[in-house]
Amino acid sequence: MKIVIKLSMVALTLSLVAACATTSDLERLQSQVNGLDTSVKQASANAANAQTRAAAAEDAANRAAQLSQDANKKMHKKLKSSANKKLKSSMLE
Repeated sequence: MKIVIKLSMVALTLSLVAACATTSDLERLQSQVNGLDTSVKQASANAANAQTRAAAAEDAANRAAQLSQDANKKMHKKLKSSANKKLKSSMLE
């Protein structure tokens, strides 16, 4: 009977130690999950910011491309006009 009581006490002690370790492990895991949740939220905010900035950069690039095309058309028109004037001038001589 004493052996049964001793074994019961050992089993009870082990189960209490295991329960404490499990609670400690759960608390540690919850802390890690909370940290990861914060990291995910920050990464999501960073991604949204990057997407906004990328859209603004794309708009600026499109405006620059349009200005470049407009300038090319204007220069082409001036070059053509100048060439026509020189051609007319050389024909009159």
